[in-house]
Amino acid sequence: MPKLDISSFNKACMLGGGFVISFGLVSLVVTESLYLSESFIALGTGAFWSRSVYLGLVKPLIDANVETIENFTRNLTRLVLGIQLVIVGVQLPSKYLLLERKSLAMLLGPVMTCMWIMSSIIVWIFVPQMTMLGALAISACIAPTDPVLANSIVKGRFADKFIAPRLQNIIIAESGANDGLGYSFLFLALYLIEYGDNPLGALSIWFSDTILYVIGLSVVYGIFIGWLGLKMLRWAIKKKWVGRESFLVFAMALGFFIVGTCGMAGGDDVLACFVAGNVFTLDDWYRLETKDDHLAPTVDLLLNLTAFSYFGLIIPWGSFLENTALLSLPKLVCMSLALLVLRRLPAVLLTHKFIPAIHTWQHAVFAGYFGPIGVSAVFYLTVLSEYTRGLQRDGVSGDFMTKLQETATLVVWFMVVSSVFVHGITVPLIVVCVHAPFFGP
Repeated sequence: MPKLDISSFNKACMLGGGFVISFGLVSLVVTESLYLSESFIALGTGAFWSRSVYLGLVKPLIDANVETIENFTRNLTRLVLGIQLVIVGVQLPSKYLLLERKSLAMLLGPVMTCMWIMSSIIVWIFVPQMTMLGALAISACIAPTDPVLANSIVKGRFADKFIAPRLQNIIIAESGANDGLGYSFLFLALYLIEYGDNPLGALSIWFSDTILYVIGLSVVYGIFIGWLGLKMLRWAIKKKWVGRESFLVFAMALGFFIVGTCGMAGGDDVLACFVAGNVFTLDDWYRLETKDDHLAPTVDLLLNLTAFSYFGLIIPWGSFLENTALLSLPKLVCMSLALLVLRRLPAVLLTHKFIPAIHTWQHAVFAGYFGPIGVSAVFYLTVLSEYTRGLQRDGVSGDFMTKLQETATLVVWFMVVSSVFVHGITVPLIVVCVHAPFFGP
């Protein structure tokens, strides 16, 4: 006799599919009339699921071992970022990184460094008994701007009407590039913590392992795979061996391949995917050939909905209220407001005259304010957690590592929620209250 199979997998499929179907029925109203982002809706839906454990629907999905959830989360964020950044790279104009090298150099150098340092100071001030090195490690997770959220902000009817194309492109490009470069900030802090009695040794290991191997190798590998993929596809097209469907998914398949191969080599697969996407469309051929197709935006939407609904499900919502000894909720709120206002905006305003792509103070305000924190922050949080857990097993400052891990989890997740909420409602508020008269090209 047939039996009911109420397994976790079936529940996950039911919830995920039901949400995408429900959102799809009203998506045009939500995004084009209410100007709400998919991430905002998805995170709220996941939060509702997580609070519905008393119904028995999702409790088995969030009762797994902490390390198991972290491993799955890290792999999910790697995949989402990898595919997203290949898409971002392909959608940018031909030779964009070369043409805007001065703007990107300023944003990825002085601006990102200021974001990291300013975030560290704020975290150090608000978290009791936290060392500056610990604050630097936590802040490295939230310093990069998120390409998934950034893409949702600078695309759509609002962006097309009010945001200059050059400003859209530089925000997307910066969010893609600084995601991979976050490794350098995170591991500089972690190595200084691990080798506290030998700072020169820590810097040496950081330069050789992180800068030369992880980041350098990833850039070279991304260039090679992007160039090779383009040559192979052009050759196959000339032979008339490629169907239209395979042609459309080719760039995203490169993303899957890079995430796997670069990940196995211990490289920065996120950065490699972004570089490969840019090289793949260096001559603008692929971008123009796929310009009128909607596969990439469709995949982007599905990844966005999946990632943020999952985040809403696993976010430790209760810890925001329970950690009174570490950080009370009022302190968390004040810290998040300080980070959202001071983490990026002052640096962009002070340097915008040296950034050709941001040539007016109005554009500087927009680019400085919209530096969202999302998928990339969660990815770096899982990297930090794995590393600190390894140090604990090796007997390195167990109590400090435990506090660092707990604080990072609390701060990063709260900042993701704050960023999705604040940035998610900003555009509707602008449209309703001000009609954004100063965001024109």
